Formats: sequence, structure tokens, C-alpha cells
Amino acid sequence: MEFNVKSGSPEKQRSACIVVGVFEPRRLSAIAEQLDEISEGYISNLLRRGDLEGKSGQMLLLHHVPNILSERVLLVGCGKERELDERQYRQIISKTINTLNETGSMEAVCFLSELHVKGRDTYWKVRQAVEATQDCLYSFNSLKTRKEEPRRPLRKMVFNVPTRKELPIGERAIAHGLAISEGITTCKNVANMPPNICNPAYLAEQAKILADEYNNVSTEILGESEMEALNMGSYLAVGRGSANESMMSIMKYSGANDDSQPIVLVGKGLTFDSGGISLKPGAGMDEMKYDMGGAASVLGAMHALAELQLPINVIGILAGCENMPSSNAYRPGDILTTMSGQTVEVLNTDAEGRLVLCDALTYVERFDPESVIDVATLTGACIVALGSHATGLLSTHNPLAHELLNASDQSGDRAWRLPLWEEYQEQLESPFADFTNLGGKGAGTITAAAFLSRFTKKYHWAHLDIAGTAWRSGGKTKGSTGRPVSMLTQFLLNRSGAEQSEL
Repeated sequence: MEFNVKSGSPEKQRSACIVVGVFEPRRLSAIAEQLDEISEGYISNLLRRGDLEGKSGQMLLLHHVPNILSERVLLVGCGKERELDERQYRQIISKTINTLNETGSMEAVCFLSELHVKGRDTYWKVRQAVEATQDCLYSFNSLKTRKEEPRRPLRKMVFNVPTRKELPIGERAIAHGLAISEGITTCKNVANMPPNICNPAYLAEQAKILADEYNNVSTEILGESEMEALNMGSYLAVGRGSANESMMSIMKYSGANDDSQPIVLVGKGLTFDSGGISLKPGAGMDEMKYDMGGAASVLGAMHALAELQLPINVIGILAGCENMPSSNAYRPGDILTTMSGQTVEVLNTDAEGRLVLCDALTYVERFDPESVIDVATLTGACIVALGSHATGLLSTHNPLAHELLNASDQSGDRAWRLPLWEEYQEQLESPFADFTNLGGKGAGTITAAAFLSRFTKKYHWAHLDIAGTAWRSGGKTKGSTGRPVSMLTQFLLNRSGAEQSEL
């Protein structure tokens, strides 16, 4: 898909299709008014006839509009002008792309990027349009023997900006949007892969591929023998019941001076989570292939980062593992010694993600990180608390939490902060070990983060629980969402200052 920006009058556009907005009730946007004037009232006459009300998401495709050079004009309902917000804007773009993809218009000039969205500028509108477009056009069909493709798919999209001085801003927004979309696609492709293909070794191979593509990315793989030497007893225990070897992939992106402290992203990579001895119910267990959504999003963010070539140092960790029941599997009642030396009583083997992450979080101390963010499909409790709309954010460092919340707002990849008070630590008390891996029924998301916080005392740390946001369940819409790649990349953009300067 090719994207461009231009600044021009609608009457001069010679394209397969021009896209313009119409507000409720039958109110033409400024650009649509220009087209109406050129066409001698053709469009306004249609609206008076009742062909389009202007409700959000309504579409009306016109052919051979008088005096218009373009073959088609697509009128897009945008709802009430004063109520056009970020969510509605993205929905309008998505509906527009789906419509264009079915009309045979292989290219289009879109003036929706000139609409007024509360508190958002040209950069945001163009970048969001690029990301929404790429999201709409994504499909995972690599394992299908019959692939259904549109007869004449959309191949080129041009976004119009109000003035020529905004062209560099639009071009930068496209560059950022394309890089983030590449990262999201990488995340989706890996997460959607079935667990008989996507195991810890497959995750490691994807990390190596990234290093092969970019000169300033290197990858190191730790297998079980290396983990044994590091005393990663908790991580190894979780993978013990599987025939697939646990592997931790360390990707290093070098964009700044060698002495610059890195930001570390740690992704939970449970390529399949059966629950182990504490076996999950059978219904919906196929979706436990998405329990590596944290690792997939870290891989995606690293891909976007490498594409953007940001001037910072970042390390991405994919904590690959598989949790299976067998005669060799770890059990409820076992007491594990973590890499940090702390001991954990296992109450439930389905609370395994934290047991993998805690050793990964201890391992990253060696990098003297500026900050560490772990990303994990960690708790069903997060879905109960926040549904599928917001990622749960917990942190022991307020400035880092505020940075991530700001990045979530900028990117539209929403997060919500939950408390992490000391009182929650009491729920992890054990009579036999330093603490347990389960905090009881109440505040499950918080007690899971409280567990992880015990391994993060030596650096600034934040935890993203993406159990509700990493994938969509059920039916034809089932699949990875690619979240929170956009938020993580926005955080890295902000850290590097690249949004304000040209790359």
C-alpha cells in the first residue's frame, strides 16, 4: 500500500475517487461544499432528496459527478461536526477503506484528514489514518489453501493537508504510521500463528530474522542449559512439562552512544498455556496460543523501532516458554527458587506467566537499564476490571507511569493505571516460602503485579497487562489486535524526541 500527502483543491484532483465528509443533518464539509459548487449543486440536491443523512459511517458512492475530474466521489457520513472525536475519526477512516476496497477504486484522494478532530493536529490525523488503513487491509491467510483477495484492491491513498507548509508534517506522519503498522503486522503475524508452529524456538527465529534485517540490531538466544547456569529455576520449572525447549531471546537495538542506558522491554512468551497440572477448561483453550501476546508486541515494537532508526538504545526480551501437563511438569505445592534467590510456593500452575517473567526481570539487571517495561497477557482479572478496551498499567515509578499514559493517549492505544499499594503484598504471604504465586480472588491483576514488583527493586519499572487487549475472541473476527505496539512505539518516539523532529 502506497501513501502520499498533497495540498490541493478538490476540483483539480484527477483520481479514481475523491473522499469527502458530510455532517449531520445533511451538512457538507468545507471540501464537499467546494465540490458541490463546482458540480452546480449536484451533491446538495442528492442530500435534499434524502440519499445521505450524514450519520457516522454512512457511505454514498457517486459516479461521473458533473465538472469533477475524478471518476468517483465517495461521501462519508461523519456524524455531528462538533462531536467528531478520535474514536469516531478512526472508525470513519476504517469504514472508508473497507468501502473503497470493494468499489474497484485502486487509488483515492482523501480529504477526511482535513476534518477538525478535537485536540488533534495534522500529524495525528494523517498517522492515525495510515495505521487504521493498514489495520483494515490486514489478513492472516498464509496457512489457507484458498486465499480470497479483492478483485481490484486499493493500492494508493493520498491524504490532503490544508496548506503546503504542512506537507513535511504529513510526510513524517506517514513515515511514522508505516513503521508502527509494520510493527503491528509483525506482532499480529506471530501471535496468530498456531502453537504447533509458533513455539519458543520459532520466537527465537523471528528475533534472529530482525537482527539479519537491521545492522544495528543483534540477537542472543538463551536455551535451557544457559538458564540452568544462571539459576533461573522459576522460568525453567514452567517449561519442564513441555517437549519444546524454553528459549529466551535478547534483541539489542543500538541507536545511541554505547554508554547510554537502555530502555528494556520484556514480553511474556507463553506460546501455549494449557494451565499445566492446574488444567484450563477445554472451551476456548485454542486461544491460549495468544498467551505470547506480550512477546509478540515486544517483537513488533522492536521492528517499528528499527524501521524508524530512533536515536536511543533499547533491549527487547522475548521470554519464550510453553506450559504443558506431563509427569515432569511442575505442581501445585512445589517451592521454586528464582534467579534472585527468593522462593515461591506454587498454588496454581496456571499462574505461570509471573514465574517466567520474574526471572527475566532479574536477568535484565545486568544491562543497568534506565527503565524496564514488561508486557504480558497476565490475568483474566484484568479483563473483568477493564474489559477489552484498556490495557492495565501498574508501576512503582510515577514518572514512567505518566509517560506511558501520555503515550497511550497520543497513540489511541488506551491504558488505565491501577494502584500498587503495599497492602496488596499481604495477599502473597506463604507459610512455607518467601511468598506464593497467587494472591487469592480479590484484585488479581494487582497482586500479580505486586508479585513482579518484588523483582524490580533495582530500576524504574512498569507492567502492562494486555490480557483484554492483545486479541479478539470468537468467530470470524478472532485474532491478534497488535496492541500495545502503537503505545510502546509512541513511548519510544517521545523518549527520542523524534515526533518533533524530522527523521
